Amino acid sequence: MFKAKWKADIGTSHDRCKKLKIDADQVSSKKIIYDDGELQKRFATSRDLILTAAPYMEQLINFVKGSNFFALLTDGDGCILNAIGDEKILSEAFSMKMIPGAFMNEENIGCNAMSMVIKTGAPIQVSGTQHFIKAYHKWTCSAAPIKDSNGQLIGALNLTGYIEQVHPHTLGMVVAASNAIEEMLKIKSYNKVQSINNKHIKNMFNAIPIAIITTDVNGKIKLCNEKALKMFGNIEGKPRVAEIKEFVEEWDKIKNEIFLGKNISQEVNIIALRNKFQCHLTANSIYNFVEESIEIVYSFEETKKAKKKNNGQAYYTFNKVIGEDENFVKVVQYAKKIADSKSTILIMGESGTGKEVFAQSIHNYSNRVDGPFVALNCGAIPKQLIESELFGYEEGSFTGAKKGGNLGKFELADGGTIMLDEIGEMPLDMQTKLLRVVQEGTITKIGSSKSIPVDVRIIAATNKDLKVEVELGRFRKDLYYRLNVLPIYLPPLRERKSDIPLFIDYFLKYISERIGKKDLVIPNEYLKKMMNYSWPGNIRELENFVELIINTECIPVGYFGEENWENEVLVDINKESLTLEYAEKEHLVKILKRFKGNITRSAEALGIRRNTLYSKIKKYEIDI
Repeated sequence: MFKAKWKADIGTSHDRCKKLKIDADQVSSKKIIYDDGELQKRFATSRDLILTAAPYMEQLINFVKGSNFFALLTDGDGCILNAIGDEKILSEAFSMKMIPGAFMNEENIGCNAMSMVIKTGAPIQVSGTQHFIKAYHKWTCSAAPIKDSNGQLIGALNLTGYIEQVHPHTLGMVVAASNAIEEMLKIKSYNKVQSINNKHIKNMFNAIPIAIITTDVNGKIKLCNEKALKMFGNIEGKPRVAEIKEFVEEWDKIKNEIFLGKNISQEVNIIALRNKFQCHLTANSIYNFVEESIEIVYSFEETKKAKKKNNGQAYYTFNKVIGEDENFVKVVQYAKKIADSKSTILIMGESGTGKEVFAQSIHNYSNRVDGPFVALNCGAIPKQLIESELFGYEEGSFTGAKKGGNLGKFELADGGTIMLDEIGEMPLDMQTKLLRVVQEGTITKIGSSKSIPVDVRIIAATNKDLKVEVELGRFRKDLYYRLNVLPIYLPPLRERKSDIPLFIDYFLKYISERIGKKDLVIPNEYLKKMMNYSWPGNIRELENFVELIINTECIPVGYFGEENWENEVLVDINKESLTLEYAEKEHLVKILKRFKGNITRSAEALGIRRNTLYSKIKKYEIDI
């Protein structure tokens, strides 16, 4: 019944082609797309079909390799998209214009397997004289449709060989391949939808302003959003730790309560990458149907108390250090290398070069990251108070002493890092006491004779040349050598000019967001001036300068040493000033001033007619 039906259809098709008076020997009369642009457009439309079908076509040819077969893929219109096969028979096919871009539908080439598939939407095998084209009578073609998920015909797969080589099962192989292609196209379509949905869910997950983490029942972290990474610390986009118990204190107790079916809502202490603080935690268990397992979802919201507690902690990491200058990058690499050492570090550099940024980054990169980071500016504290600030005091040790005494910076930094900024400003008598701490690792509070051991990594910083200070007798030589074990020199901004645009871009964005101002674009002429300026205040001066121009939307003329300027004159740098019209107006004003408002001479200098100049003066409302 099946064969009879297709024979009848083939006969009808053959008769219809005869009526069209198509010469069976004129194979070259078929429609072929020769325009490369049009052909590429058709290939692009069928890209998924071509890529998906390719491995199945290869597999078909491998099954019959050496038996002189070739495989064709067409789109739903019968246009050949791909052709592969044994060299001999494929060369014959190409000589008869069976090439990519040629149409194999009934209207163009008469009865063949592909045209019948396109017409009927069902698989078929056409052999010998059943082909309308006489040149095809030596072949048997087996073809099957390829349909999309909605059942619409999108292409045809064909396997052709000499009559004597074709087996009845050849059609079955082609049908199996076309079915596999259809299934793969469905899977790809499903995966594409899933990918879009997953991206949408991920964006929503990361947009939540509360830290969210999921774990298995044993506390192993599975997922966390970007807020959690920022709050608890991360390394290259991944949590610093693998298990939640490593940064949530009393997690075992929380876990037991969850096992008892309780919903958790309480304050917890967090041990994060940078410091310790407090969060409000809610935790609930859920059932994962995919993995058939229990998961726990945690949400962390930092409390106001915790935020207050964070003051003075180390926030900067090397990930936030800006700079691509070759020598500066070497300094960063060196600082990372020595971060875990117990030896004392001396950071040297001019004011504004980022000494505290480096000190914090070293702390956060070291094995002391979970300990405190305490900074003290030795030049900002009165001489009479610096000892009590560093070492603390006992109750009643002096008039006005706090009841119960007070902890010094070294005790507060125990287990972590202390940064002694502007160490060159420290009085000589205090340098002697600091030397003892460096040598022995102990401190003595004011009003006490008891030595207290402290485990503190010292990072000293200075903008002075301590060698010169030693020669002048203002700094102890023995303390200098104790501090200068691991020296780091931070170059001034004028020695890393290639980094200036990076800082400008960063400060423009950061400061605009912080103070709620609109984005600005700095003209190239001023960028060049900023690149060539010496910046004696270094990064700090550049940051303040960018904040000035963001607030005023102007650059003060003369800042970079220009001559003939007045303090009140400002150069507008908002985006409007970068338009051609603005530039034209400014140029017109300049020329008119040069010729003292003389229209004739100004027009001659500009190379325009007097009437044109009058029109532009009116347009820009220029006062002459």
